[in-house]
Amino acid sequence: MALTFTDLIEVDLDKLGTAVSDWKKTVDALKTSAENASKGMQAKSDSAHWAGVNATVTREFITKTTKEISDLHTEANSIYQVLNDGHTELASLQKQIKNAVEVDAGNLGIRVEDIGEGKVRCFFPHVRGDTDERTQEQLDAKQELEGRINGILAHAAEIDASVARALSKSHGNDANNAGHSNYESLNDAQAERALELARKGDKMSDAELQEFNRLMRFNGREKDGEFATEFYQGLGGPEKTLEFYAAMSINGTDADASKVRLDAVRDLQKNMGFALANATDPDTKHHLPSSWGDDFRRLGTQQIGWQKGQWNKPYGYQVLGGLLRYGNYDPKFLDPIAEHVTQLHKKDPYFFLNNKPMGQEDIYGFNPSGSLGTGNDPLNSVLEALGHSPEASEKFFTQPPTAYNEDGTVKKGGDPGFNSYLDVFTDKDFEWTVDTNDTNVLADEDKTKNALTFGPEALGHALESATTGRPYDDDTGDAIKHTEARAHLVSEIVDKFGENPELIRHNENGDLEDQESGPLYGMRDSLGDITAEYMGDFQRAMYKEDPNSDLFPTFGAAAGLDTGHAARFLGAVGQDPDAYSAITSAQQAYTSEVVDHVINGGSHSTASLDGRVGDVVAPGSAIAGIMSDARADAIYEYHAASDTEFNEAAAEKQKWVDRILGMGIEKVGERIPIAGAPLEWASEDIQESIMKSIEKDTTTEAEQEAGKQYTLGRDAAIDSAQAAVNNALVNNPHINSDTADDLRRAARTAAGVSHTDGAQWNSESDAN
Repeated sequence: MALTFTDLIEVDLDKLGTAVSDWKKTVDALKTSAENASKGMQAKSDSAHWAGVNATVTREFITKTTKEISDLHTEANSIYQVLNDGHTELASLQKQIKNAVEVDAGNLGIRVEDIGEGKVRCFFPHVRGDTDERTQEQLDAKQELEGRINGILAHAAEIDASVARALSKSHGNDANNAGHSNYESLNDAQAERALELARKGDKMSDAELQEFNRLMRFNGREKDGEFATEFYQGLGGPEKTLEFYAAMSINGTDADASKVRLDAVRDLQKNMGFALANATDPDTKHHLPSSWGDDFRRLGTQQIGWQKGQWNKPYGYQVLGGLLRYGNYDPKFLDPIAEHVTQLHKKDPYFFLNNKPMGQEDIYGFNPSGSLGTGNDPLNSVLEALGHSPEASEKFFTQPPTAYNEDGTVKKGGDPGFNSYLDVFTDKDFEWTVDTNDTNVLADEDKTKNALTFGPEALGHALESATTGRPYDDDTGDAIKHTEARAHLVSEIVDKFGENPELIRHNENGDLEDQESGPLYGMRDSLGDITAEYMGDFQRAMYKEDPNSDLFPTFGAAAGLDTGHAARFLGAVGQDPDAYSAITSAQQAYTSEVVDHVINGGSHSTASLDGRVGDVVAPGSAIAGIMSDARADAIYEYHAASDTEFNEAAAEKQKWVDRILGMGIEKVGERIPIAGAPLEWASEDIQESIMKSIEKDTTTEAEQEAGKQYTLGRDAAIDSAQAAVNNALVNNPHINSDTADDLRRAARTAAGVSHTDGAQWNSESDAN
């Protein structure tokens, strides 16, 4: 019977704690007895001169008795360790679930209902007179809470089952024979069970595979790395790891596999990836030796087989790439692999693709997730790995490259032939491959175009994590102060694409034959997020703000962007709907903060307040002008997006409002919590203003043909600037109405002029 919500909420774990204490006393007593038996009667027996029957029967009896006492101590210690760990983990989960119900659900006005089978349902109870209409934010919060509580219940059920299984094995169900399975921790027992299931390979039933996934999911990411390390060691080494994962991946993605099996193998890919990242982290208490990284590189260019008579064998990197797509990997493990794969690809882009399966209905390769390619070209996989591994990606892009031989060993004294991986990937002649197993893909232009964006999109993810210090898809992670290395990398990125915007151009207009799409337009979404993260640096660049200025603060080290490059970079990146929305959201949030700082913060300036307000509104408005022009270019010049796509992208990128406000302009510390951080600002008001401005920032085709008149976009920028002043005035009751009107007027005027500046800069750069 499944552990229920009511069970976990109401169970008195103090009783289990008392049992743990009693077992500890038993262990200590048996340890003393075992030591006494060994040093006492066993030692005397060994030194005695036995004769006759005593020489055999009595001596054997004493030896057996001593062993039984020792075995009793071992069994008792095993039971104690398992119960102690189980009690600790269940107590933690009980605390979490009580907090979720009593605090989180209460604050949200949500009720939690036990529906049995280890599941709950969260809902908003009806209140008389209430319309029962809920915002999307409320519905999302309800769904998140329900998922979190059900996750806690599933974890508790896994611990309950693991403890019961471990106790049974420790005892052995034999009252006359002590000493069976011996565990030093609950992790030992859980790793043992995971390995028992893994040895069945693709013969695991769906139920067994789900159990395996639960064990990996709840234990593989534990901070001490004990379970993850024991599991991978138990598999038998790097080659056995690749064989097991390859077999399971193919089993779940086979054309005959059920949806249940495919979903389970997708979970396996994710769970094994996170566990591998944990096990290969040298900073965890328990971890695999560094030789695992060496072996994976050696196996990377060797074919891996897991069945007798197998004729189509993948290379090690094609298999390993599936695991690397999940988890935050240590740079000592990941970077050598990423460098090796990149150098192999640079030398021969088809080294791995020439080995992809032929004549099989295999659409996933060794990437059951189905995201960004099959992994037959492992370059996409290692770039995704870097996208989830900020420390590794920062070092990969900012430190001198190391040359590797084809077998994965370091080429001593070797020169890789380039100075940085950013230079390698942004070289116009770098060849990105079509990493898909779709049939007849080369005969389908749309499929080919789509597949050719997988690599650049993964590259964008890698650069995003390298410059922000967090995994690219971690929307709620702490904001981490920009280091000199990360900020300098942003400057290099802006220079690269500011000088060569054609690299990220996306053109679907057949009439513009001389303006082909660039190879890297698929990464513009990430470039937009990087821009949003470094909004202070971009605002500084618009009107060449002094590097020592405290009026437009940066979040850590300053990037020192070139004004011309920054403007052209923004014009190219802003043609992507997602990037446009991220930049617009961050720009308006940041502008709101600096306006508030000018109006409500302290200053020794003798300049007029209205003039200073106009000055801080100007850079953001110039960026808004560039965005207006870029949006029009994408829609009318390049036919690469529609107004609808720009408007629909806005909602997803509202996350940047809370992130920018959470980062603040006067926060201290290297890490600033974002999730759940109390915001002094009216975040919802700013988000509403942004949504309105994005929907308003549109140009008709007639206006475009008449010379790009951005009346509505300019109006949106003016409205946004005035809204920033209004938000700031809420916090300052000492400013009279006449002064407030002057400040609004100054903001509107500066916004209108600067929006025109920005649009004109971008139009002029388009013409050049």
